[in-house]
Amino acid sequence: MKIKKDDEVVVIAGKDKGATGKVIRALPREQRVVVEGVNLIKKHKRANPAGGQQGEVVTKEAPIHVSNVAIVEDGKPTRVGYRFEEDGTKVRISRRTGKDI
Repeated sequence: MKIKKDDEVVVIAGKDKGATGKVIRALPREQRVVVEGVNLIKKHKRANPAGGQQGEVVTKEAPIHVSNVAIVEDGKPTRVGYRFEEDGTKVRISRRTGKDI
């Protein structure tokens, strides 16, 4: 998966198209990412009188498929590629400009 935690991404498809945010969590096995402020859902928490907790409605981010987001570079979405340095290290690069990400 080419998108990692703490990357700045833009949503390119779906109900939140055009929204930007930081990747909070990457889920490579499911090919999904959780983006800050995107794909918000409401989750109802049950009250627990014995524990002294009240019922509430919590708003949180749900995972979104990695194909629906793209890394932002200079305010525009870009694809990610890889390049090998002379010392053998693998580096992510922007397909738009060729610079390191």
